[in-house]
Amino acid sequence: MAGAVKFKRTIFEPEHELFRESFKTFLERHAEPYREEWDENKIVDRSLWVEAGKQGFLGTDMPEEFGGGGLVDFRYNAIIGEEITKARQSGIGFTLHNDVAGPYFRDLANDEQKARWFPGFCSGELISAIAMTEPGTGSDLQGIKTRAVKDGDHYILNGSKTFITNGINADLVIVVAQTDPEKGALGFSLIVVERGMEGFERGRKLDKMGLDAQDTAELSFTDVRVPAANLLGDEGQGFIYLMQNLPQERMSIAVVAAAAMETMLEATIQYTSERKAFGKPIKSFQNSRFVLAELATDATMIRIMVDEFITLLNKKELSVEQAAMAKWYSTEKQVHLIDRCLQLHGGYGFMREYPVARAYMDSRIQTIYGGTTEIMKEIIGRSL
Repeated sequence: MAGAVKFKRTIFEPEHELFRESFKTFLERHAEPYREEWDENKIVDRSLWVEAGKQGFLGTDMPEEFGGGGLVDFRYNAIIGEEITKARQSGIGFTLHNDVAGPYFRDLANDEQKARWFPGFCSGELISAIAMTEPGTGSDLQGIKTRAVKDGDHYILNGSKTFITNGINADLVIVVAQTDPEKGALGFSLIVVERGMEGFERGRKLDKMGLDAQDTAELSFTDVRVPAANLLGDEGQGFIYLMQNLPQERMSIAVVAAAAMETMLEATIQYTSERKAFGKPIKSFQNSRFVLAELATDATMIRIMVDEFITLLNKKELSVEQAAMAKWYSTEKQVHLIDRCLQLHGGYGFMREYPVARAYMDSRIQTIYGGTTEIMKEIIGRSL
């Protein structure tokens, strides 16, 4: 059953449910005891990544010969995203590692790069990030100014990035950079910067209004000499690679939106059943029932859309426009639902100690990162 949304999901097989139970147990044992500590420190301890690697939760779609799961099946990715959301673990960056950065490494790395990076990627010893956004670009990826100039068997990298998830912990950062500004969209390349390279610096952990434990950072590159052997894929094809992989990133965000909606709706139904006003449970008032009915309908609509699009993604049939639809619609509905749930909690909803308050703050970024709602509508509108 899908929480407060009472219908049976049909996209999972028994092996997926076993994986879900295993991952839930992992979170209960290795993450739940430290949730408050990580929120306070604004970062998740690296030991969690190593433990996740030992238990097979990283690189599920990476080749088995390098320690991966060998299963290119986004349903496993979805389960990880859903359970992290249900557990209110806002800082665990596994979805960025597996869903967003992972496909670039999996599909573009050459044999030498696979041998060098994949074992650590799957073991949790090499944490990954992808650096697209710059202080002056936001969703405008073609406006990227970070520059990589070829110098013999190296690239000289200069520029800065911001809002980078896993930015502090990351050992491998896929940097989107200009390698030939004269070629426009065909002048971008993907270059992997590694921890410890001279000139690669991390700024402060950004002070965000939500997602407290997520290590989001500014990155700067000053004359960083990156070996040409760290070019991921072909030079000049970076923008094309981004367009190919952004649909999965957007589905990853939609997966979180659907799970967050169901989790908070369920919590609010319980709260309004127990909390009384004027001597009666809040849920007994017609207005409360009508609001909950609307929210349950929204959550059901989003669940059906997301599960259908997960199926299409697995079949390699999900279009760029469909991913954009799922991303903007699910996240806008998520923000609306949690806002209404907070209202039903009354003054207690404004208290950080209540899950709805944190869910409210955590949800707000969902309509922004991975491409804003406005950009998603532009992508869809251009195709009509």
